[in-house]
Amino acid sequence: MALICLTWLWGHKYTPQYVFRLEDGVARNLAQSYRWMVVSPEREDEHLTIIPGCLCRLRMFSPAWQASHGIEPGDRIVCMDLDTVITGALDPLFDRPEPFVIIQGANTSNPCPYLGAMMMLRAGEYPEVWSDFSYEAVNKIASFEFPDDQGWLADKIPNAAGWQVGTDTGVYAFGKNGWPKGTFLPPGARLVTFPGWRDPSTFAHLDWVKRHWSGDG
Repeated sequence: MALICLTWLWGHKYTPQYVFRLEDGVARNLAQSYRWMVVSPEREDEHLTIIPGCLCRLRMFSPAWQASHGIEPGDRIVCMDLDTVITGALDPLFDRPEPFVIIQGANTSNPCPYLGAMMMLRAGEYPEVWSDFSYEAVNKIASFEFPDDQGWLADKIPNAAGWQVGTDTGVYAFGKNGWPKGTFLPPGARLVTFPGWRDPSTFAHLDWVKRHWSGDG
């Protein structure tokens, strides 16, 4: 079965440079064969891009959407946020048998156990994540500041497997739970995502961001 690594792009927050840097980071740190994809919301989902919450990317749980993008049942789909810095080998993170895996344990104020900055789905699994979705439905579940995709996923897949942030996985959310005090890259880090207001460009002066993201190190 194929491995598909993809990221979503819409709006004006992120430039193509973010795409190139993430693609380069994956290429340098993933040994197994994979297909790289940059996807944008369907025309009928564009209304979901003008509100916060990344709800439009729930569409990737649709088997029809998967088929339209050449993704076959059983393929692994890894979705990564554009503000992610790849700092180590990714193969150990992606070589997992579970039907759905998502970053867990990173949030501080937000009680949601999931962080949607990286998730992996076995194509064909959990189609109800999309088929049951509507803006009205997501507004009926508990949310922190606004309804979002990770909250909907926690409601629909409450016992998902996870990459628990910290030393065991090497997955980190910069400045959040599991991140050590300071700005130094933790030993053994494989991937660092920058949730919320954080952005790697803001920390481009750090040696490890220069080395792994901006290419200036």
